[in-house]
Amino acid sequence: MSLIDAVFEERLNRFLVRANRGGQATLCHLPNPGRLRELLQPGASVLLHRRPRLHRKTGYDLVAVRKGEMWVSIDTGLPNRAVRGWLAAETLPEFRGYSHISSEAILGESRLDFLLQNGRDCYLEVKSCTLVEDGDARFPDAPTTRGTRHMKTLTEAAGKGVRACVLFVVQRPDAKRFRPRDETDPDFGKALRAAYAKGVEIIAYRTTFDGVTLVDPQRIQTDLRTR
Repeated sequence: MSLIDAVFEERLNRFLVRANRGGQATLCHLPNPGRLRELLQPGASVLLHRRPRLHRKTGYDLVAVRKGEMWVSIDTGLPNRAVRGWLAAETLPEFRGYSHISSEAILGESRLDFLLQNGRDCYLEVKSCTLVEDGDARFPDAPTTRGTRHMKTLTEAAGKGVRACVLFVVQRPDAKRFRPRDETDPDFGKALRAAYAKGVEIIAYRTTFDGVTLVDPQRIQTDLRTR
C-alpha cells in the first residue's frame, strides 16, 4: 500500500475530512466514525491511501495520524484484517489450535467478527481502539449501541457454555493497559463488566502500524474496575 504524506485541515462530518496534499486541498474518506479529537488536530501530519473513485465521492482514505514520534492507524477495518492474519498464522496464543475460521458469524441478533472451530465453537468480536490517555487504552471514544449489543450477545453465549471473547486491538504502541471509557458510554462499560462476570474473555493487544498493517501485537493488562 503506497501512502501519501499530507496535513490535516478539518473534519467535515463523521466520514469526510479535508487534508492538504502538497499544497492542494483534498477531500478524503475517514474510515472511522469515532470522535478522534486528540488525534485529528489542524496541522497534524497524516497519511493518505489513494483509492479508485469508482462509486466513491473521494479518491483518498485518511488512514493514519502522527502523534509525537509514532503513527496511529485510524482505519477501523484494519484490526479485523490483521486479526484474520494472526489467527491463520496462530500468532495469538489465546486462539491457537482452531482448524476453521469463519468471518461475520451470525449469533442471535448480532453479526460477530469471527467464529473459530475445532470441536468447540469460539465466537470472537474485534474492537478497534485508538484513544490512549496516560498510558491507558480507552474504548469507546464515542457512544456505541452496537458495541453494547455485541457484549450482550457474547454474554448470552458464555452463559450457555460457549467460548466467547472480545479482543481490543490498540492501533498504537504506547498503551500499557486497557480499560473501558465509562465517561463516554456507561452502558458499554456496564455491559463489558457483565460479560466478564459471565465468563466472556476480555483481551487487549497493543500494536504498531508499519504503513501497511498492524504488527508486533503485545498483550496488555485489562482493568475493569469502576472509578
